[in-house]
Amino acid sequence: MTLLLVRDAVLLTMDPDRPDPFRGWFTVDGDGRISAIEPGDPPADVVADEVLDAGGKLVGPGFVSAHSHLFTSASRGLGMDQSLYGWIQAMTRYTDAADAEDVYWLTRHGAQDFLRNGITSAYDFTSAGLPFTAGDARYEAALPDTAFTHAQLRGKADAGLRHVHSVMLGQGGVSPADALAQLDEVVDAARDVDPSLHLGVALSGTVQWADDPAAADVEVAAMRRHGLLNQPHFLETAQDVELQQSKFAWYADAGALGPDLVFGHFIQTSDEIIAAAAAAGCGMSWQPMSNGRLASGVARIPEIRAAGMRVGMGLDDQSCTDVSDPFSNMRTALALVRATYRDPSALPVRDVLDLHTRGSAEVLGVDDRVGTLRVGRYADFLVVDPRDPDTGPVWDAYGTYVLACSLRNLHQVWVGGRLAADGTRLCDPDASTVVDQVHDRLARLVAQVDGG
Repeated sequence: MTLLLVRDAVLLTMDPDRPDPFRGWFTVDGDGRISAIEPGDPPADVVADEVLDAGGKLVGPGFVSAHSHLFTSASRGLGMDQSLYGWIQAMTRYTDAADAEDVYWLTRHGAQDFLRNGITSAYDFTSAGLPFTAGDARYEAALPDTAFTHAQLRGKADAGLRHVHSVMLGQGGVSPADALAQLDEVVDAARDVDPSLHLGVALSGTVQWADDPAAADVEVAAMRRHGLLNQPHFLETAQDVELQQSKFAWYADAGALGPDLVFGHFIQTSDEIIAAAAAAGCGMSWQPMSNGRLASGVARIPEIRAAGMRVGMGLDDQSCTDVSDPFSNMRTALALVRATYRDPSALPVRDVLDLHTRGSAEVLGVDDRVGTLRVGRYADFLVVDPRDPDTGPVWDAYGTYVLACSLRNLHQVWVGGRLAADGTRLCDPDASTVVDQVHDRLARLVAQVDGG
Protein backbone atom coordinates (compact mmCIF):
# COMPACT_ATOMS: atom_id res chain seq x y z
CA MET A 1 0.00 0.00 0.00
CA THR A 2 1.32 3.45 -0.97
CA LEU A 3 -0.11 6.11 1.30
CA LEU A 4 1.38 9.18 -0.35
CA LEU A 5 3.32 10.26 -3.44
CA VAL A 6 5.24 13.54 -3.24
CA ARG A 7 6.35 14.83 -6.63
CA ASP A 8 8.12 17.85 -8.14
CA ALA A 9 9.96 18.73 -4.92
CA VAL A 10 13.42 20.21 -4.48
CA LEU A 11 14.63 17.63 -1.96
CA LEU A 12 17.11 18.42 0.79
CA THR A 13 17.33 14.83 2.02
CA MET A 14 20.31 15.28 4.40
CA ASP A 15 21.30 11.81 3.23
CA PRO A 16 25.13 11.70 3.42
CA ASP A 17 25.15 9.54 0.30
CA ARG A 18 23.16 12.19 -1.59
CA PRO A 19 24.82 15.47 -0.61
CA ASP A 20 23.27 17.76 -3.21
CA PRO A 21 19.65 18.93 -3.42
CA PHE A 22 17.77 17.49 -6.38
CA ARG A 23 14.35 17.81 -7.91
CA GLY A 24 12.56 14.55 -7.43
CA TRP A 25 9.86 12.43 -5.81
CA PHE A 26 9.25 9.96 -3.01
CA THR A 27 6.58 7.58 -1.81
CA VAL A 28 5.32 6.72 1.67
CA ASP A 29 4.09 3.27 2.65
CA GLY A 30 1.24 2.32 4.96
CA ASP A 31 3.54 2.39 8.00
CA GLY A 32 4.37 6.04 7.34
CA ARG A 33 7.90 5.32 6.11
CA ILE A 34 9.60 6.37 2.90
CA SER A 35 9.49 3.47 0.46
CA ALA A 36 11.25 5.06 -2.52
CA ILE A 37 13.00 8.39 -3.22
CA GLU A 38 14.52 9.31 -6.57
CA PRO A 39 15.37 12.29 -8.79
CA GLY A 40 13.19 13.24 -11.74
CA ASP A 41 9.54 12.34 -12.25
CA PRO A 42 7.88 9.26 -10.77
CA PRO A 43 7.21 6.35 -13.12
CA ALA A 44 3.72 6.31 -14.57
CA ASP A 45 2.85 3.12 -12.69
CA VAL A 46 3.39 4.68 -9.24
CA VAL A 47 -0.08 4.98 -7.69
CA ALA A 48 -0.86 6.37 -4.21
CA ASP A 49 -3.90 7.14 -2.09
CA GLU A 50 -2.84 10.79 -2.06
CA VAL A 51 -0.57 12.87 -4.30
CA LEU A 52 1.22 16.00 -3.14
CA ASP A 53 2.55 18.09 -6.00
CA ALA A 54 5.17 20.26 -4.33
CA GLY A 55 5.40 22.58 -7.33
CA GLY A 56 9.16 23.01 -6.99
CA LYS A 57 9.04 23.98 -3.31
CA LEU A 58 11.84 23.04 -0.94
CA VAL A 59 11.20 19.83 1.00
CA GLY A 60 13.44 18.82 3.89
CA PRO A 61 13.24 16.46 6.87
CA GLY A 62 11.41 17.52 10.00
CA PHE A 63 13.71 19.17 12.51
CA VAL A 64 14.90 17.10 15.47
CA SER A 65 15.36 18.89 18.78
CA ALA A 66 18.07 17.06 20.71
CA HIS A 67 17.28 18.89 23.96
CA SER A 68 13.84 20.17 25.00
CA HIS A 69 11.63 20.81 28.06
CA LEU A 70 8.10 20.74 26.69
CA PHE A 71 6.30 21.35 29.99
CA THR A 72 7.70 24.93 30.06
CA SER A 73 5.62 25.97 27.04
CA ALA A 74 3.37 28.33 29.02
CA SER A 75 6.20 30.07 30.91
CA ARG A 76 7.66 32.17 28.10
CA GLY A 77 8.80 35.71 28.70
CA LEU A 78 9.62 35.12 32.37
CA GLY A 79 13.04 35.78 33.87
CA MET A 80 13.65 38.20 31.03
CA ASP A 81 16.99 39.57 32.19
CA GLN A 82 18.30 36.65 34.25
CA SER A 83 20.99 34.04 33.74
CA LEU A 84 20.29 30.33 34.28
CA TYR A 85 19.42 30.06 37.97
CA GLY A 86 17.56 33.35 38.25
CA TRP A 87 15.58 32.42 35.17
CA ILE A 88 14.74 28.97 36.60
CA GLN A 89 13.35 30.59 39.72
CA ALA A 90 11.18 32.96 37.68
CA MET A 91 10.15 30.36 35.12
CA THR A 92 9.00 27.75 37.66
CA ARG A 93 7.18 30.19 39.95
CA TYR A 94 3.79 28.89 38.81
CA THR A 95 4.54 25.46 37.37
CA ASP A 96 5.96 24.31 40.73
CA ALA A 97 2.35 24.45 41.95
CA ALA A 98 1.04 22.38 39.02
CA ASP A 99 -0.42 18.90 39.43
CA ALA A 100 0.02 15.99 37.06
CA GLU A 101 -3.01 16.88 34.95
CA ASP A 102 -1.76 20.46 34.59
CA VAL A 103 1.59 19.15 33.42
CA TYR A 104 -0.14 16.88 30.87
CA TRP A 105 -1.75 19.89 29.19
CA LEU A 106 1.44 21.98 29.41
CA THR A 107 3.40 19.21 27.72
CA ARG A 108 0.80 18.69 25.03
CA HIS A 109 0.81 22.44 24.42
CA GLY A 110 4.60 22.36 23.99
CA ALA A 111 4.44 19.33 21.72
CA GLN A 112 1.87 20.83 19.38
CA ASP A 113 3.83 24.08 19.32
CA PHE A 114 6.86 22.09 18.14
CA LEU A 115 4.85 20.37 15.42
CA ARG A 116 3.41 23.63 14.13
CA ASN A 117 6.96 24.96 13.79
CA GLY A 118 8.39 21.98 11.92
CA ILE A 119 9.97 20.10 14.84
CA THR A 120 8.72 16.55 14.38
CA SER A 121 10.94 14.72 16.91
CA ALA A 122 12.23 15.86 20.29
CA TYR A 123 14.27 14.73 23.26
CA ASP A 124 12.07 15.83 26.18
CA PHE A 125 13.37 16.39 29.72
CA THR A 126 10.31 15.75 31.84
CA SER A 127 9.38 17.63 34.98
CA ALA A 128 10.00 15.34 37.94
CA GLY A 129 7.71 17.24 40.28
CA LEU A 130 10.75 18.06 42.44
CA PRO A 131 11.35 21.74 43.31
CA PHE A 132 14.73 23.08 42.24
CA THR A 133 16.36 25.48 44.70
CA ALA A 134 18.09 27.96 42.42
CA GLY A 135 20.19 29.54 45.15
CA ASP A 136 21.71 26.22 46.16
CA ALA A 137 21.59 24.78 42.62
CA ARG A 138 20.07 21.45 43.65
CA TYR A 139 16.86 19.44 43.47
CA GLU A 140 14.85 18.50 46.52
CA ALA A 141 15.99 15.17 47.99
CA ALA A 142 13.20 12.82 46.94
CA LEU A 143 11.98 10.39 44.32
CA PRO A 144 10.35 11.96 41.24
CA ASP A 145 6.58 11.92 41.02
CA THR A 146 5.78 9.20 38.48
CA ALA A 147 2.29 10.64 37.96
CA PHE A 148 4.05 13.68 36.49
CA THR A 149 6.29 11.52 34.35
CA HIS A 150 3.43 9.42 32.95
CA ALA A 151 1.32 12.51 32.27
CA GLN A 152 4.05 14.04 30.15
CA LEU A 153 4.47 10.82 28.20
CA ARG A 154 0.74 10.89 27.38
CA GLY A 155 0.89 14.56 26.45
CA LYS A 156 3.57 14.05 23.81
CA ALA A 157 1.93 10.96 22.37
CA ASP A 158 -1.54 12.54 22.25
CA ALA A 159 -0.09 15.51 20.36
CA GLY A 160 1.48 13.17 17.79
CA LEU A 161 5.08 14.23 18.44
CA ARG A 162 7.87 11.67 18.10
CA HIS A 163 9.89 11.77 21.27
CA VAL A 164 12.64 10.44 23.47
CA HIS A 165 11.15 10.47 26.98
CA SER A 166 13.87 11.55 29.43
CA VAL A 167 13.40 11.06 33.18
CA MET A 168 15.31 11.85 36.38
CA LEU A 169 16.34 9.41 39.06
CA GLY A 170 15.76 10.01 42.75
CA GLN A 171 17.80 12.87 44.17
CA GLY A 172 19.87 13.61 47.27
CA GLY A 173 20.29 10.46 49.31
CA VAL A 174 17.44 8.40 47.84
CA SER A 175 18.51 4.75 47.89
CA PRO A 176 19.78 3.43 44.52
CA ALA A 177 17.45 0.45 44.85
CA ASP A 178 14.40 2.72 45.16
CA ALA A 179 15.56 4.91 42.27
CA LEU A 180 16.10 1.93 39.98
CA ALA A 181 12.80 0.33 40.95
CA GLN A 182 10.99 3.54 40.02
CA LEU A 183 12.85 3.64 36.71
CA ASP A 184 11.60 0.11 36.00
CA GLU A 185 8.04 1.41 36.40
CA VAL A 186 8.67 4.27 33.96
CA VAL A 187 10.19 1.94 31.34
CA ASP A 188 7.23 -0.43 31.69
CA ALA A 189 4.72 2.41 31.24
CA ALA A 190 6.44 3.56 28.05
CA ARG A 191 5.79 0.17 26.45
CA ASP A 192 2.11 1.10 26.17
CA VAL A 193 2.81 4.13 23.94
CA ASP A 194 2.54 3.96 20.15
CA PRO A 195 6.02 2.69 19.16
CA SER A 196 6.01 4.80 16.01
CA LEU A 197 5.90 7.93 18.20
CA HIS A 198 7.88 6.72 21.21
CA LEU A 199 11.57 6.63 20.24
CA GLY A 200 12.79 5.49 23.66
CA VAL A 201 13.29 6.26 27.34
CA ALA A 202 16.44 8.11 28.45
CA LEU A 203 17.97 9.51 31.63
CA SER A 204 18.17 13.16 32.62
CA GLY A 205 21.51 13.08 34.44
CA THR A 206 21.94 15.47 37.37
CA VAL A 207 25.60 15.18 38.32
CA GLN A 208 26.04 18.90 37.63
CA TRP A 209 23.95 19.60 40.76
CA ALA A 210 24.97 16.60 42.90
CA ASP A 211 27.09 16.66 46.05
CA ASP A 212 28.47 13.12 45.85
CA PRO A 213 30.24 11.12 43.10
CA ALA A 214 27.84 8.26 43.89
CA ALA A 215 25.29 10.12 41.73
CA ALA A 216 27.31 9.15 38.65
CA ASP A 217 27.47 5.53 39.78
CA VAL A 218 23.69 5.34 40.07
CA GLU A 219 23.24 6.87 36.63
CA VAL A 220 25.59 4.29 35.11
CA ALA A 221 23.71 1.48 36.85
CA ALA A 222 20.46 2.81 35.39
CA MET A 223 21.94 3.16 31.91
CA ARG A 224 23.16 -0.43 31.92
CA ARG A 225 19.99 -1.82 33.49
CA HIS A 226 17.86 -0.75 30.53
CA GLY A 227 20.39 0.21 27.82
CA LEU A 228 19.50 3.89 28.13
CA LEU A 229 20.97 7.06 26.72
CA ASN A 230 21.89 9.59 29.42
CA GLN A 231 21.83 13.32 28.67
CA PRO A 232 22.95 15.37 31.68
CA HIS A 233 22.91 19.15 31.71
CA PHE A 234 26.63 19.68 32.05
CA LEU A 235 29.04 22.63 31.96
CA GLU A 236 26.18 24.95 31.05
CA THR A 237 26.42 28.02 33.23
CA ALA A 238 29.41 30.29 33.85
CA GLN A 239 28.85 29.91 37.61
CA ASP A 240 31.37 27.79 39.59
CA VAL A 241 33.17 26.60 36.46
CA GLU A 242 36.02 24.83 38.28
CA LEU A 243 33.55 22.88 40.41
CA GLN A 244 31.55 21.89 37.35
CA GLN A 245 34.63 20.77 35.46
CA SER A 246 35.80 18.68 38.41
CA LYS A 247 32.65 16.58 38.13
CA PHE A 248 33.67 15.32 34.68
CA ALA A 249 35.97 12.95 36.60
CA TRP A 250 32.91 11.57 38.41
CA TYR A 251 31.50 10.37 35.09
CA ALA A 252 34.90 9.09 33.93
CA ASP A 253 35.52 7.18 37.17
CA ALA A 254 32.03 5.69 37.09
CA GLY A 255 32.60 4.31 33.58
CA ALA A 256 29.91 6.51 32.04
CA LEU A 257 31.91 7.93 29.15
CA GLY A 258 30.82 6.44 25.85
CA PRO A 259 28.34 6.80 22.96
CA ASP A 260 25.35 6.63 25.35
CA LEU A 261 26.47 9.75 27.25
CA VAL A 262 25.40 13.00 25.58
CA PHE A 263 26.37 16.22 27.31
CA GLY A 264 23.67 18.88 27.25
CA HIS A 265 25.15 22.35 26.59
CA PHE A 266 28.85 21.52 27.23
CA ILE A 267 29.93 25.18 27.15
CA GLN A 268 32.32 25.71 30.08
CA THR A 269 34.67 22.97 28.97
CA SER A 270 38.41 22.57 28.44
CA ASP A 271 40.74 21.07 25.87
CA GLU A 272 41.31 18.06 28.14
CA ILE A 273 37.61 17.42 28.70
CA ILE A 274 36.83 17.72 25.00
CA ALA A 275 39.62 15.29 24.11
CA ALA A 276 38.53 12.73 26.70
CA ALA A 277 34.84 12.96 25.75
CA ALA A 278 35.62 12.66 22.04
CA ALA A 279 37.97 9.71 22.55
CA ALA A 280 35.23 7.87 24.45
CA GLY A 281 32.63 8.53 21.74
CA CYS A 282 30.43 10.90 23.76
CA GLY A 283 28.07 13.33 22.06
CA MET A 284 26.66 16.75 22.92
CA SER A 285 23.51 18.76 22.33
CA TRP A 286 23.83 22.43 21.51
CA GLN A 287 21.15 25.05 22.28
CA PRO A 288 22.41 28.32 20.75
CA MET A 289 19.29 30.45 21.25
CA SER A 290 18.97 29.41 24.89
CA ASN A 291 22.69 29.85 25.54
CA GLY A 292 22.52 33.37 24.17
CA ARG A 293 19.28 34.34 25.94
CA LEU A 294 20.61 33.18 29.33
CA ALA A 295 24.14 34.53 28.76
CA SER A 296 25.57 31.04 29.29
CA GLY A 297 28.24 31.44 26.63
CA VAL A 298 29.16 30.06 23.22
CA ALA A 299 29.95 26.37 22.91
CA ARG A 300 33.28 25.55 21.26
CA ILE A 301 31.62 23.86 18.32
CA PRO A 302 34.54 23.98 15.83
CA GLU A 303 36.96 22.34 18.29
CA ILE A 304 34.35 19.86 19.51
CA ARG A 305 33.51 18.75 15.97
CA ALA A 306 37.16 18.65 14.96
CA ALA A 307 37.83 16.33 17.91
CA GLY A 308 35.24 13.93 16.52
CA MET A 309 32.33 14.43 18.90
CA ARG A 310 28.82 14.00 17.51
CA VAL A 311 26.77 17.18 17.86
CA GLY A 312 23.02 17.72 17.72
CA MET A 313 20.96 20.87 18.19
CA GLY A 314 17.99 21.55 20.44
CA LEU A 315 15.42 24.26 21.16
CA ASP A 316 15.76 23.80 24.96
CA ASP A 317 13.02 25.17 27.23
CA GLN A 318 10.28 26.89 25.31
CA SER A 319 10.55 29.48 28.07
CA CYS A 320 14.15 30.40 27.24
CA THR A 321 13.99 30.21 23.47
CA ASP A 322 10.49 31.70 23.77
CA VAL A 323 9.73 31.11 20.08
CA SER A 324 10.34 27.47 19.17
CA ASP A 325 11.81 28.40 15.82
CA PRO A 326 14.40 26.02 14.34
CA PHE A 327 15.18 28.45 11.52
CA SER A 328 16.12 31.14 14.04
CA ASN A 329 18.01 28.56 16.07
CA MET A 330 20.17 27.75 13.04
CA ARG A 331 20.84 31.41 12.24
CA THR A 332 21.65 32.15 15.88
CA ALA A 333 24.11 29.25 15.80
CA LEU A 334 25.79 30.62 12.70
CA ALA A 335 25.96 34.15 14.10
CA LEU A 336 27.37 33.14 17.49
CA VAL A 337 30.05 30.82 16.15
CA ARG A 338 31.12 32.95 13.21
CA ALA A 339 31.30 36.10 15.34
CA THR A 340 33.18 34.33 18.13
CA TYR A 341 35.76 32.82 15.78
CA ARG A 342 35.69 35.70 13.28
CA ASP A 343 35.53 33.10 10.55
CA PRO A 344 32.50 32.21 8.37
CA SER A 345 33.99 28.78 7.69
CA ALA A 346 33.84 27.95 11.41
CA LEU A 347 30.27 26.75 10.75
CA PRO A 348 29.09 26.29 7.13
CA VAL A 349 25.42 26.73 6.25
CA ARG A 350 24.82 23.15 5.15
CA ASP A 351 26.45 21.87 8.33
CA VAL A 352 24.09 23.76 10.64
CA LEU A 353 21.06 22.26 8.86
CA ASP A 354 22.67 18.84 9.18
CA LEU A 355 23.20 19.38 12.93
CA HIS A 356 19.50 20.19 13.46
CA THR A 357 18.25 17.15 11.51
CA ARG A 358 20.52 14.16 10.92
CA GLY A 359 23.06 15.24 13.55
CA SER A 360 20.44 15.43 16.29
CA ALA A 361 19.02 12.06 15.30
CA GLU A 362 22.48 10.49 15.30
CA VAL A 363 23.48 11.86 18.69
CA LEU A 364 20.23 10.50 20.15
CA GLY A 365 20.66 7.12 18.48
CA VAL A 366 17.42 7.38 16.48
CA ASP A 367 18.82 8.14 13.02
CA ASP A 368 17.52 4.80 11.76
CA ARG A 369 14.02 6.30 12.06
CA VAL A 370 14.16 10.11 11.77
CA GLY A 371 16.39 13.01 10.71
CA THR A 372 16.77 12.31 6.98
CA LEU A 373 14.65 11.60 3.93
CA ARG A 374 15.81 8.08 3.16
CA VAL A 375 14.14 4.77 2.44
CA GLY A 376 13.01 3.17 5.69
CA ARG A 377 12.88 6.42 7.68
CA TYR A 378 9.60 7.92 8.78
CA ALA A 379 8.18 10.37 6.27
CA ASP A 380 8.46 13.40 8.54
CA PHE A 381 9.01 16.35 6.22
CA LEU A 382 8.47 20.06 5.72
CA VAL A 383 7.22 21.93 2.67
CA VAL A 384 8.94 25.32 2.58
CA ASP A 385 8.03 27.88 -0.07
CA PRO A 386 10.69 30.57 -0.65
CA ARG A 387 8.25 32.45 -2.92
CA ASP A 388 5.52 32.90 -0.31
CA PRO A 389 6.53 35.35 0.96
CA ASP A 390 9.09 35.78 -1.77
CA THR A 391 12.76 35.65 -0.80
CA GLY A 392 14.07 36.27 -4.32
CA PRO A 393 15.82 33.83 -6.64
CA VAL A 394 17.10 30.58 -5.17
CA TRP A 395 20.82 30.71 -5.91
CA ASP A 396 21.55 27.81 -3.60
CA ALA A 397 18.86 25.64 -2.01
CA TYR A 398 20.71 25.28 1.31
CA GLY A 399 21.45 28.98 1.46
CA THR A 400 17.84 29.94 0.85
CA TYR A 401 16.47 27.32 3.26
CA VAL A 402 18.75 28.25 6.17
CA LEU A 403 19.46 31.95 5.65
CA ALA A 404 16.37 33.35 3.91
CA CYS A 405 13.44 31.16 4.95
CA SER A 406 11.63 31.27 8.27
CA LEU A 407 8.44 30.07 9.89
CA ARG A 408 6.48 32.34 7.55
CA ASN A 409 7.72 30.21 4.61
CA LEU A 410 6.84 26.94 6.35
CA HIS A 411 3.68 25.94 4.50
CA GLN A 412 3.14 22.36 5.64
CA VAL A 413 4.39 19.85 8.20
CA TRP A 414 3.92 16.14 7.52
CA VAL A 415 4.47 13.36 10.08
CA GLY A 416 4.54 9.78 8.85
CA GLY A 417 3.11 10.85 5.52
CA ARG A 418 0.10 12.56 7.12
CA LEU A 419 -0.50 16.30 7.27
CA ALA A 420 0.12 17.62 10.80
CA ALA A 421 0.10 21.38 10.18
CA ASP A 422 -1.12 23.46 7.24
CA GLY A 423 0.35 26.93 7.55
CA THR A 424 -0.25 28.02 11.15
CA ARG A 425 -3.20 25.63 11.52
CA LEU A 426 -2.67 22.32 13.30
CA CYS A 427 -4.69 19.43 11.92
CA ASP A 428 -5.30 18.00 15.41
CA PRO A 429 -9.02 18.71 16.08
CA ASP A 430 -8.21 19.11 19.79
CA ALA A 431 -5.57 21.81 19.28
CA SER A 432 -7.81 24.67 20.43
CA THR A 433 -8.91 22.66 23.46
CA VAL A 434 -5.27 22.33 24.49
CA VAL A 435 -4.81 26.09 24.29
CA ASP A 436 -7.94 26.74 26.36
CA GLN A 437 -6.88 24.21 28.98
CA VAL A 438 -3.43 25.77 29.36
CA HIS A 439 -4.73 29.32 29.75
CA ASP A 440 -7.41 28.27 32.25
CA ARG A 441 -4.98 26.19 34.29
CA LEU A 442 -2.28 28.88 34.39
CA ALA A 443 -4.85 31.43 35.54
CA ARG A 444 -5.71 29.06 38.40
CA LEU A 445 -2.05 28.54 39.29
CA VAL A 446 -1.34 32.29 39.27
CA ALA A 447 -4.25 32.89 41.63
CA GLN A 448 -3.08 30.01 43.83
CA VAL A 449 0.53 31.25 44.03
CA ASP A 450 -0.01 35.01 44.10
CA GLY A 451 -3.37 35.00 45.89
CA GLY A 452 -6.57 36.60 44.77
